[in-house]
Amino acid sequence: MNTYPNPFITERADPYITRGADGYYYFTASYPAYGSVHKGYDRIILRRSKTVSGLRDACEHTVWTAHSEGTMAKHIWAPEIHSILGKWYIFFAAGDSDNIWNIRPYVLLCEGDPIDGEWKELGKMQASEGDSVSFCSFSLDMTYFEHKGRHYLIWAEIIGDSSLFMAEIDPREPSRLITKPILLSKPEFPWEKVKHRVNEGASVLKTEDKIYVFFSASGTGAEYCMGQLYADIDSNLTDASSWTKLPHPVLETKDLQGEAGPGHNSFVTDENGDLLLVYHSRPASHLEGKCGTYCEESLYDPCRHARIKKVHFDEKGNPTLKG
Repeated sequence: MNTYPNPFITERADPYITRGADGYYYFTASYPAYGSVHKGYDRIILRRSKTVSGLRDACEHTVWTAHSEGTMAKHIWAPEIHSILGKWYIFFAAGDSDNIWNIRPYVLLCEGDPIDGEWKELGKMQASEGDSVSFCSFSLDMTYFEHKGRHYLIWAEIIGDSSLFMAEIDPREPSRLITKPILLSKPEFPWEKVKHRVNEGASVLKTEDKIYVFFSASGTGAEYCMGQLYADIDSNLTDASSWTKLPHPVLETKDLQGEAGPGHNSFVTDENGDLLLVYHSRPASHLEGKCGTYCEESLYDPCRHARIKKVHFDEKGNPTLKG
């Protein structure tokens, strides 16, 4: 097994790593803001390497830049890069220049090389016919997965609270839903309601028996933590009753040494076959305002660093993140 330095990449929150059919690993993350929205969150970056460890020192390429005004101008958050039917897509969230909190999910398409190719704007994510609710309010953190020939998106949207929703797409047009969404999870437990009532940042892990959805909860400081849902591998994923949520966090500050506020993760298998948890957290010094970049509004403190841990499995075959 490779040993990955901690932190893996500094000042890169919401980290996402995937391996393409070309054999390369790709890394993207939120490019940070320093003290205010006007000093960052203004681009989408990619790194590429033949190995996961090589991403740490790989050249960072800006593949898309925020608009100077109008839509897609502020709060460029949580990009994810996915290969769907041989084409590359980036799902990300953005706000407007005249309303920075008018945050919605958007989609980019690249039919060539994701580093050197042209990324085309497909616009805002579209709801399915007859759905007058989805993407009408603050919505972000979109992720994609495929299962048994059906293709799904999960995202967070504030409808009451920031909650997780899931719907299907046609992979030939992944910027539009083809079904109305189901509610996967909403803040219910105290650990999901610290400073803010939030479920967001979903990621998907499939095993032989189950599909797991990991998500982040509460505010974005040291209170940030991770929860888990799961469904049987053969269940109807669009039936909300197929999903069970654990009543406790699966990774939080007290589980870590020298870190605070773990969350917004992804999963990847490295070149040695090890399943990895890719996530961000802050140094523990953030708790005392001594992280070196401290900002009272935690969204604008760039001390959220990308980190990597190996995923272990318990005697029942369930993933555990605390080891």
